[in-house]
Amino acid sequence: MRSVANTMWDPVAFRAAEGDSRDELPVPAPGAASRARSNVPLLETRNLAKRYGGLEAVAGVDLVLSHPITGLIGPNGAGKTTLLNIVSGVERASAGEVRFRGRAIGALPPHRLAALGLVRTFQISRELNSLTVLENLLLARPHQAGESLFGLFARPGRVRREEAAAIETARAALQRVNLWRLADAPAGSLSGGQKKLLELARAVMLAPRLILLDEPAAGVAPAMEEILIDTIRGLAADGVGFLIIEHDLEIIAALCDHVCVMAAGQILTEGSFAEVTADARVVEAYLGLKP
Repeated sequence: MRSVANTMWDPVAFRAAEGDSRDELPVPAPGAASRARSNVPLLETRNLAKRYGGLEAVAGVDLVLSHPITGLIGPNGAGKTTLLNIVSGVERASAGEVRFRGRAIGALPPHRLAALGLVRTFQISRELNSLTVLENLLLARPHQAGESLFGLFARPGRVRREEAAAIETARAALQRVNLWRLADAPAGSLSGGQKKLLELARAVMLAPRLILLDEPAAGVAPAMEEILIDTIRGLAADGVGFLIIEHDLEIIAALCDHVCVMAAGQILTEGSFAEVTADARVVEAYLGLKP
């Protein structure tokens, strides 16, 4: 493994801007015990709506995340990705409220949400192709002294220590998704499934409290699906929450403690996987079959 200790890393769009502070919302170490002590939901939406002209893509959604892994399913056009876009700061709601750990976050951009511990991946992987797999993860590490010229030249010892720590964190994240062996490979050379795993590893670099996954299993080979499932379960056991959009219902059944079904921009029903898939309204929404 080549050394990257003296490399300068440029900020990226999802990194917290210089001057942002976590003091606004204290973040304890992730863990199920710390979360259990609070009655405040990790994520909550209240009467959330999004309109595009005369089209209402999200229509009064009330959603409370109170389980470690929540699935969000529904037919195409149900409003699932639009809902994630609003929660993750990519789009603004037309009406309603989003609260993360008790705080209203509807006006915050994605990089501020990432600084608070709310991280999102996309249907299409957004890796930096010309950089190595390891470099893609190191870019995600926020608040590094070496990002500024002052820190780079005035605090070289701190820069070296931080980059060494970042490499160790990246190594652990890549080992978790079975990509450490490809750490020096260009990210553009990865398969579609490996790029999805890289996105998840990059999210882990931000020390998240909640990860929003948009179709994480799309394009992932069966062998990699097992790695994906094991990684999500392991992170959930460590106290990281998940909201997952996925069309592969076997993945939802294997992972999710709770499932919400969307149709026509609204929450149709919610419950365990067995409960929602036994609901005649869900069958009708997916297949157009009347009970």
